[in-house]
Amino acid sequence: MADILDAGIHVRDAARSATSGATGVDTVLAALSQMMEYDHASLARWDPLRRRHTTLAGSYPDDATAYIETRLHHDPVFPVLRSPARGGLWLRDVPGQLLAASPGFQEVLSPLGIEDGVAQCLFAADGRYVGMLNVSTRRPRRNPDPARAVLTLLTEALAAAVDARATPPPEQAPAEARRFGGLSPRELQVLAELTAGRTNREIAQRLYITPHTVGTHIEHILAKLDLPNRAAAAARAAAWGIEPSR
Repeated sequence: MADILDAGIHVRDAARSATSGATGVDTVLAALSQMMEYDHASLARWDPLRRRHTTLAGSYPDDATAYIETRLHHDPVFPVLRSPARGGLWLRDVPGQLLAASPGFQEVLSPLGIEDGVAQCLFAADGRYVGMLNVSTRRPRRNPDPARAVLTLLTEALAAAVDARATPPPEQAPAEARRFGGLSPRELQVLAELTAGRTNREIAQRLYITPHTVGTHIEHILAKLDLPNRAAAAARAAAWGIEPSR
């Protein structure tokens, strides 16, 4: 167990270095390989504007990487993964009927001979979903597995490393964010959802954030645009040609 903890400390330190920009995210996966053996692994961030994952570092084959980036968030397993209340979802813990309904397992993992591993959704301190860690192995891991507990303790550091890549400095922010009243990319996305007349809860479900966070974004939008209410904000978005993603 002491060796696992030491390896976990190296993973945490690598994540902190990646957060500061001192090293790349690939060093996190390299450190992780010393904590738990795997055949494939990846760290991906969630792009809220494009509504897809972007791989920051990984060793999965191209088709598996493409699935993680563009289809995983539609997989029946994903709502279980995305619950902030749970830790990582280990393959051995997924109910058989859910695996049978999962294209990710049937079309991607099973053909690779994957028998075990973990998918861990990562959340920032403010509750935003920022990305995920995927680890897969062709060999069943021992049960109980000390790495399981240590990995749970590392999620905050991993989330910070992923989030650091997802949020550019203000001077590098997308032109759209600077042009539309100084709104941030996330605020623009919430503004777009308002044009569809969605409630805070509905917006939260689509953007993988909490209703409270949606309300905070709307308050900021109204303040920045000097508008009285969400209906006026929706009208402004329509005038700008901003629409929610499909």
